[in-house]
Amino acid sequence: MSLPNHRPFYLEIGNEIALFAAAYAARLPVMLKGPTGCGKTRFVEFMAHRLGRPLITVACHEDLFASDLLGRYLLHQDETVWVDGPLVKAVRTGAVCYLDEIVEARKDTTVVIHPLSDNRRTLTIDKKGETVKAHPDFLLVISYNPGYQSVLKDLKQSTRQRFVSIAFQYPELEKEARIVAREGGVDEETARKLVRLGDRIRNIREHGLTEGASTRLLIYAAQLMQKGIPAVEACRSAVCLPLTDDSRLQETLFELIGDIF
Repeated sequence: MSLPNHRPFYLEIGNEIALFAAAYAARLPVMLKGPTGCGKTRFVEFMAHRLGRPLITVACHEDLFASDLLGRYLLHQDETVWVDGPLVKAVRTGAVCYLDEIVEARKDTTVVIHPLSDNRRTLTIDKKGETVKAHPDFLLVISYNPGYQSVLKDLKQSTRQRFVSIAFQYPELEKEARIVAREGGVDEETARKLVRLGDRIRNIREHGLTEGASTRLLIYAAQLMQKGIPAVEACRSAVCLPLTDDSRLQETLFELIGDIF
């Protein structure tokens, strides 16, 4: 659980700040939808700081069990003691609980959040026989990437319809260049070139790329360049190679780098 001493840098894309603040004021759970690396996690960090609430983040994965969220009994000095999981800690203390990439979690795990995401705002801990009423300041936030979803990995309507949803996309080019320059530590002209590369890569997704180049990857390339790595090598290592193992696609991406740098 953390509350940063300084406000995380975040550049608003649309009306997401006002939407999130209104949802928090009404204590409505929030679902963030958008591609990988577009700023969803940074946005939650920014809003938690703005609202003055601690933040507990859980990176969801296929081996995430309900007990990983709720807690479990552990042996401590020859006695068994209960240890709250991250979700229970957030519910008790009034933190913002952020479940990142919620669809990666097991289906039976996501069911435990249902009573928290409607008017009940309660959480049942079966192993303790306890029902916890959420702290008045508690807020549940989940995120997922619709581009990765399939029939087997999607949010059920019974879960989706419990949340206010905010859609994220990559920022417009000028704003994205400001973000890359600020976070990557490079000059604006270099940032614009990186963003132009990212935009061109996103426009060739139909040729076989699962995802376009994220803002995060562009920042990584900028950070490598800021540390002295030549631009072409930095872009290959931080942007192109993480996106695909297909040699033909890599060759296409390398040509794009050459055109811009």
